Amino acid sequence: MDIIRRPRRMRRSAAIRDLIAETRVTTDDLVAPLFLKESGEPEPIASLAGQARLNPTDMKKELSVLEDLGVKGVALFPVFPAEIKDQEGSVALDGENYFYQTLHELKTTFPEMVFFIDVALDPYTSHGHDGVLEQPDEDEVESNPSSSSSPALAVDNDATVEILVQMSVLIAETGIDFVAPSDMMDGRVGAIRDGLDISGFPETGILSYAAKFNSACYGPFRDAVGSNQETYVDKSGYQLNPANRREAIADAMLDVEEGADILMVKPAAWYLDVLYDLRDTTNDVPLAAYQVSGEYAMIQSAAANGMINLERGMTESLLAIKRAGADFIFTYFAKQMAETLNQSS
Repeated sequence: MDIIRRPRRMRRSAAIRDLIAETRVTTDDLVAPLFLKESGEPEPIASLAGQARLNPTDMKKELSVLEDLGVKGVALFPVFPAEIKDQEGSVALDGENYFYQTLHELKTTFPEMVFFIDVALDPYTSHGHDGVLEQPDEDEVESNPSSSSSPALAVDNDATVEILVQMSVLIAETGIDFVAPSDMMDGRVGAIRDGLDISGFPETGILSYAAKFNSACYGPFRDAVGSNQETYVDKSGYQLNPANRREAIADAMLDVEEGADILMVKPAAWYLDVLYDLRDTTNDVPLAAYQVSGEYAMIQSAAANGMINLERGMTESLLAIKRAGADFIFTYFAKQMAETLNQSS
């Protein structure tokens, strides 16, 4: 055949393929989401194979392993028993609760580890929403006393933001690196930035869950933190519509204007177009993506049923996220991927 260009020349050996690889995932790209509980033995999370709720002592062991593997960051989420949760998520403002106390201890023990701490009320509220609920209009209730249906409730944006600011200051007091508002309330990034600065924490960064979609992929996470309800918790009133790409970019750019240091796209795999568009829109703000619990669980399930090779599926999925524009990735595969990378180096 008379062919001048033969692209397969550049694929014929592993060494050549490595030399010209356009995208690489390294341990520097990985952030491990972890679940912290107050006490007790590690509790495996059935819906998240290989993950567990850890007490502070076991969390230290896990962080030590991750640090030795070269993982640079962790995202910690609290697990509270149902009996101390209430409609307002009051325990979130208790500076003496075990979570805040443990954060300080962990950051002191692992000063080089980058800590991203979630700011939202869903781990603390009895109803599972990310904020406090609006109260029903008393006049409406009184005018329809025989109505068999309760007035529709929604999350109160401004009241929630006030609480998120207080939470952020409590978290900053522990010495961590970044607060990470994941609630999707309007104006919360600017309010948190002001609150941190006024309180003497101008160096505490904000990673904003800027493009967080109302996805079907969060179920295992809600199970892990105990915010999974018997009835469906509809968050479509504040999380992004999966149909809207332009709206996601606009929301993210508002967060940049309000002072976000890092932007997040969540979930990752089902929104690679948004990730790519956001990378193309802003080059001066770091961009993260969250390979969420449902995405992780699907890969694990497919591998467990012999449908795909786990290591290849893990690696390819993370490459796709990095290739689309993420600077780093929150993933439950962080430790396993780091182990794979260390073995191959």
